[in-house]
Amino acid sequence: MNAMIDSSLADHAAIRCAFVQARADGLRAKDAAQAIGLSEGAVVAAHVGQHEQPLKAQTLKPEWFEILLALEPCGDLMALTRNESVVHEKDGVYKGFSREGQVALCNNDDIDLRIFFFQWHAGFYVTETGRDGKVMRSLQFFNKHGVAVHKIYAREATNLQALEAVVTRFADARADYQFVPAAAPAAVADDSSMDAEGLRTAWAAMQDTHDFFGMLKKFGCERQQSFRLTQGLYSEALHLNAVTPLLEQSAATALPIMVFVGSKGCIQIHSGPVKQVRPMLSAGGADWINVLDPGFSLHLRRDLITSAWLVRKPTSDGIVTSVELFDASGDVVAMFFGVRHPGEPELTAWRDLAENLPRA
Repeated sequence: MNAMIDSSLADHAAIRCAFVQARADGLRAKDAAQAIGLSEGAVVAAHVGQHEQPLKAQTLKPEWFEILLALEPCGDLMALTRNESVVHEKDGVYKGFSREGQVALCNNDDIDLRIFFFQWHAGFYVTETGRDGKVMRSLQFFNKHGVAVHKIYAREATNLQALEAVVTRFADARADYQFVPAAAPAAVADDSSMDAEGLRTAWAAMQDTHDFFGMLKKFGCERQQSFRLTQGLYSEALHLNAVTPLLEQSAATALPIMVFVGSKGCIQIHSGPVKQVRPMLSAGGADWINVLDPGFSLHLRRDLITSAWLVRKPTSDGIVTSVELFDASGDVVAMFFGVRHPGEPELTAWRDLAENLPRA
């Protein structure tokens, strides 16, 4: 669909009509919103209230942690976290929560999340009726720019009565969520202005992978910039398509890996082997590599990856090796590790696989 809706348009009926046409053209919800010139959050907000379109939305109270805690009786749900390049879907029960301030964890055998509530701005219960008459039900959460931070979908095994009880408890018809455009990202300082020697010294002294974030902050260093400044020692630039042999070889050897995918407000993790790895070229030219396993799906656009890195972080348990993918945003869009528990060295098979991936 080529027609664009001005982002200041307040006519919700026009937005709904444009969106349903974009969906009829075969676009996914996020892409349909983009096609009409709006954020996905703004489009969902335009579907609140009484109307006849197939997508309907109810606003939820901004009690994000309480909503998540209330989901355990719903049973099996699908957690979805995505960014512009990667979609991560995982089935399981929302239980095993802990919280410290605006950061929460959900950790059980299936659902593993790192949640940053300071990025959560709006929440909706969304239903969409397909052409086959089936209704898709979801809870959808967005940041202040209308970008999805996390979504939760009902599955066949979901207790819909329990889900409706959650919606009834947290629905708030008075909520009126508004969205603002995102500011341009700050420019990255020139590599020559960095204390490269100090960075390498601090890197060598790391005792835990979590020390990495504090180190970057201390030196005012951007993530990929730190890789450039330690290249050949703690990092290696990989071929842009290194994720393909990574997934294929992991599947062939049943190697348990960890797959991290993040939005601005949530990081979602799969731990375990991957089995069904399938490339796909869409009609529009998008080049996908997919994992299509029971309970776990990954959809990664290889054509949007602009850099890939092998990264080695010293810890008290030895070197921890990761493969990190970036797209044009400059943010990491996916990370891969070998499955490892605190106090254990990483799997030799994982390190061998990662170290032998094709270089840039």
